[in-house]
Amino acid sequence: MSETKMPAAEVSSYELAFHVLPTVAEGEVTAVFQKLKDLITKHGGTITVEEAPIRFDLAYEIVKYLEGRNRKFSSAYFGWVRFKIDPAEIAAITEEIEGTKELLRHLLIKLTRVEEAHPVYFHDALEILSEKTKTIDLDVEEGEVVGEISEEEVAEVVATEDGEESVDKV
Repeated sequence: MSETKMPAAEVSSYELAFHVLPTVAEGEVTAVFQKLKDLITKHGGTITVEEAPIRFDLAYEIVKYLEGRNRKFSSAYFGWVRFKIDPAEIAAITEEIEGTKELLRHLLIKLTRVEEAHPVYFHDALEILSEKTKTIDLDVEEGEVVGEISEEEVAEVVATEDGEESVDKV
């Protein structure tokens, strides 16, 4: 009798990004995050990389039907987790995530190899941007110094008609 080798179950990489409702107490957000990670491991997944949820202001209000009425939210706790799992388990995980009442919204995607190799740490990026961003007054007279920046050092991004950006000195 010849030996036949059974193919190993194919494992794919996924990312679950989510917003936890801002009405959840700050101390309970960690429990919600752990609940999501436990859900993944319960279905045979292996957590590879994660970013714990941190509260931040949303770019726009999100409306969610809660407690018998539509409620608007302008902030949420954002986090994500990457994991490897058999694709056959994704439907069951999605169904359970959709039943998680503490979530404002979520997104579950399959990662490409490039995406898998280069995770983006959202909270770190926000911190770096806030440190590098300065507000300057562009309504200055010629030769006037704005803070420690002269008008010669102020660059303004101007959108051209074809949609490309060019940088002009003020």
